[in-house]
Parts: sequence; structure tokens; C-alpha cells
Amino acid sequence: MKIAVDAMGGDFAPQTIVEGAVLAAREFGVPVVLVGDQEAVRKEIARHPGSDSLPLTVVHASEAVGMGESPLTPIRKKKDSSIKVAYDLVKKGEAAALFSAGNSGAVLATAVFVLDKLKGVDRPAIGTVFPTLKGWTLLLDAGANVDCKAFHLVQFAIMGEAFAKYILKINKPAVGLLSNGEEESKGNELIRETNAILRKSSIGYIGPVEGRDIFNGRANVVVCDGFVGNAALKICEGLAEAIGSMIKEEVKGNWMAKMAYLLARGAVNDIKKKLDYSEYGGAPLLGVDGVVIIGHGRSSPKAVKNAIRLAHEYAQIGLPKLLVQSLEENQDPQSQGGLARVWGQIKEKISS
Repeated sequence: MKIAVDAMGGDFAPQTIVEGAVLAAREFGVPVVLVGDQEAVRKEIARHPGSDSLPLTVVHASEAVGMGESPLTPIRKKKDSSIKVAYDLVKKGEAAALFSAGNSGAVLATAVFVLDKLKGVDRPAIGTVFPTLKGWTLLLDAGANVDCKAFHLVQFAIMGEAFAKYILKINKPAVGLLSNGEEESKGNELIRETNAILRKSSIGYIGPVEGRDIFNGRANVVVCDGFVGNAALKICEGLAEAIGSMIKEEVKGNWMAKMAYLLARGAVNDIKKKLDYSEYGGAPLLGVDGVVIIGHGRSSPKAVKNAIRLAHEYAQIGLPKLLVQSLEENQDPQSQGGLARVWGQIKEKISS
């Protein structure tokens, strides 16, 4: 299973992207197709001794999409961009999955345009996995959809439950809806309407949850719109960086603090590893007919390496098919907990 990699996407492309691809090919044996300016990509590959014996191939793309360009650029203007060419490889079956650390809006829009959406999905969502006190929590949407309706959040909940079950290996995932309180009366109109639907669904819904529940492990899946989800993600990233800087400042010039740090260094390093986004590589785009991993623009070679590993694993598992299966099961109108039946009941209640 070859993984198509957008070699020109990211703040430090193609250098860091190629280095990460070399690491993935060397450590995991994953075949990688690097898509981008052929001369520039081959020049970077040549910097790594022994890379000529690795399962690396290069596909030329004459254009690249900048971080500040429109999400529709690969579709309307730069049809030979590295993002578009990489997706074409997946569409034609010449690659099993795609990774890009480039313009996330362009990655999302091109995924929908080239790969299409899964049956039963109106809008794909970006999922981000957080370490918790009890394991892992998936947050979605983490930025793909700023404005959502209730049935979008319901679809996110179904896909999130399937992801937690098949990827995070949680037998009965607990799904929560992010709100400003656990009480049914709290939340805006969108939250209250979505809560009413999910309460009658057949998924493992536990009700509204608060921001603190992302990390305490109460919910395995936390659902929200992309505006809230992206804000939560950026707050968490900033907090992790700030805590690291605060610890360094406190240790400076204080020999007792230095001694304490040395004694606890093993535990501190374990925590840092859990909070380090490069350990996870990237975020899956759920709801498109293919495996797509979106990386941070500042992705390091280590992050790229692990993102490619993730893409390969998800392709082997057949993640899109598992999501479709879960969507079909939950939307069966004959099922007592089927969302088609529940949606009809909610609309009748509203109209009366």
C-alpha cells in the first residue's frame, strides 16, 4: 500500500516532508510516493545516505498551493498542484492514502472534489486524538466546518463512535456533545436540538459534556462544530507549550528545582511524549471516500513520519468502509434507534 505525500505542503517543505518520508520508509517499510517539484524533491532525497534503496518514488507536480491561497485553488487554478496530483493517485488506486501538511482548506476541498463524500455524510470532519487520564479521546470536528446543523453533528457522532471502536479499540465508546454544562437546559439551540436526536439514537451517547471532559476520560468521543473544536484545539496546543516554558523558567537558577527535575525527569519525559503532537503525526479527515491525514503546517520530520504510519495503518484497516457500515446501521429507518426514524419524530414534535 503506497502512501501519496504532498511534498510541497507545509511551512518547511520540501525538506522536512522528504526527511519524514525517508524515516517512514526506513523505519516502517512503508512505500511512499512523494508528489511535487521533481528536481527539488530528488535533491532532498539525495541528502539522505542509503535512500536510493528505500521504497520511495517521485511523481512530478509543476505547481504548489500556498498557505494563504483559496481552498479552491487546486480545483480551479492549479490543477497540476502537488495536492491535486496526490489525490488523483488515490482516486486511480495508485496510492492507498494521502498525507499533506499544506493548506488545510485546500486539502479538505480537494478531498471532497476528487474522492467524494462517503454515503450518508453531508460534511467530512477533522478528528483530533487527545491523551486523557483513562486513555484517548477523539474530538471532532476540529476545524473543517465552522457552521453546522444538528444532522451534521449527529453524523460526526456516528463516525466518531466507529473510529473509537475500530481505531482506538474501545469496545463501547462513550460519545459526548460539547456544551457549556452537563444540564439538558444549557447549550445553544444547535446543542439542544442535537442532544434531543442523539438521546434517542442507538449509539453510546452519554449526553452533554464540558471542556474538562476532553482530558478526564469521561467521554471517548467529543462532538462539536469546527469553530468550537478548532478553538479548543489551539487552546490546548498553546497551554501545552506554555506549561513547558513555565517549567523551564522555574528550574533556571534554582538548584533544588533542578534536582527535583532530574529525579522526576523520566516521568516528565513520558508526559511530554504524550502531549507531543509529532508522536501522532496528523489528524484524520473522516467522511471522504479515502484515507486522508492532515498535518500541522509546522510538522517536523518526526511528525511526518508518524503521519505516514497512521495513513498506512488506516488504509490497511479499511477505515472508510467501516465508517460507511456504521452510518448505514444507524440510519436504517427500520431500526428502533435508527436516526431516520428519530429525525422524523423530532421534526413532528417541532411542527406540533
